[in-house]
Amino acid sequence: MKIRSFRNSRQRLFCWALALGLLAAVMSAATVTVYAQSLPPTAVDPGPRPGPQPGNGAGNPIAGLPADQVQFWIDGLILFGETVSVKGTVPNEPLLGLGPAFNGNSCLLCHSQPAIGGSAPPSNPQIGIANLDGATNHIPTFLTANGPTLEVRFLRNADGTVDGGVHDLFTITGRSDAPAGCALKQPDFATALANGNVAFRIPIPTFGEGFVENVTDDAMNANLAAQGVVKAALGIKGRFNHSGNDGTTTRFGWKAQNKSMLMFSGEASNVELGITNELFNNERTNGGCATNATPEDNTHVIIPTGGNAGDDASQISSLIENFTIFMRLNAPAQPCDFFTSGTSCQPLGAAALRGKALFGTVVPPGTGAPNTGIGCVLCHTDQLTTAKSNLTPLSKVNFNPFSDFALHHMGAGLADGISQGQAGIDEFRTAPLWGAGQRVFFMHNGQTSNIVTAIALHASPCTTGQVCSEANAVVAAFNALTPQQQADLVTFLRSL
Repeated sequence: MKIRSFRNSRQRLFCWALALGLLAAVMSAATVTVYAQSLPPTAVDPGPRPGPQPGNGAGNPIAGLPADQVQFWIDGLILFGETVSVKGTVPNEPLLGLGPAFNGNSCLLCHSQPAIGGSAPPSNPQIGIANLDGATNHIPTFLTANGPTLEVRFLRNADGTVDGGVHDLFTITGRSDAPAGCALKQPDFATALANGNVAFRIPIPTFGEGFVENVTDDAMNANLAAQGVVKAALGIKGRFNHSGNDGTTTRFGWKAQNKSMLMFSGEASNVELGITNELFNNERTNGGCATNATPEDNTHVIIPTGGNAGDDASQISSLIENFTIFMRLNAPAQPCDFFTSGTSCQPLGAAALRGKALFGTVVPPGTGAPNTGIGCVLCHTDQLTTAKSNLTPLSKVNFNPFSDFALHHMGAGLADGISQGQAGIDEFRTAPLWGAGQRVFFMHNGQTSNIVTAIALHASPCTTGQVCSEANAVVAAFNALTPQQQADLVTFLRSL
């Protein structure tokens, strides 16, 4: 059988990739309209915790997979890290289908912190690909060397109608492998920026997604309905985005707009890299630059000739299926307290454990029990359980994503003007917090690298006719904590 060219660099890429390697009482309903910024926090974010994940953490396959499935994960990891060119003929850029417009030239480019499959790295690699291989792109002013990798959406079309779609940063115009006559121009980002017509997104970490895929809708609904009295008192509601086809819960993406990791892979491959595939068959733009046969990424109908079944499965599968298997079998981040020793991963220490209690649930009124938490967990659910799966490590197991995967109103302060599915312009999926300890950028647009600032940004002032942020009461409770309590909670978050 034909072996893809990426196999020749497997060991190099694999080794490199692994090396990246309180509320005193429940607040009244009226309290939730208080803007939490009135009491600024005093905590200091120590920054991303050091070191790679443990061997069973993010950047590794899920523990307990059989050898063939581990091999498929490795093959997917390699492809996830490979570079795309227009024809697949440029040295060291072996994958086919870049452009005509694109935001990156590999999945790794956006998903590399703290390991391959993660979120935006500390230094923006998009700067380095703008003029790669002769491309004549100008670098938009909002892209900075030390800022996050970005995706740009326009709110409105030129005629004033609703847009909301991604407008890729770069084109293949001028590249040595671009077809003759290719003259596609970049969007007019300067004008769009001046007119307030842009919304930014940063990459979402893809660790542990196999667990998320395998939670039933019933379990998700039950979790959202749990502790309803407390949630109502704090102004927390939440709802799920749903598939327009079968009505089931969608759960991937900043607005939970994608149903599955395969759909996530297909969309990202087409929108971010420009590769047409079996889910997104058509080029998004042309300008005389789209001359490849489509779809550029196909399932390979070949007969295995023996060898490792994981290799065989990867060879037959399309790129997007390989990307999906890599993300589906990618282990989630594991809690790790470096702050107790400063040098190695340790179980949670006293400060982190105190912070964990503060992160927890407030007690319903009338129970007589003391409050121990401010209610972060009411949206950032600390445990869910998967359904029965044909992949044993994903079957009927508890996992700790720190998300309910529901949409919540975040108010005018974070509203991006974009609607996706049932998600409105100020609604976002609760961001999973597993792995937050090593994140560099926070919020949907990467506007801060400070986890304390990120907490503050969850609050939003309420004005007549606007929906308040559902996080206002909890953020106010965080701001009312003692400096030591705030520091303990931040220590816990940076231990995740």
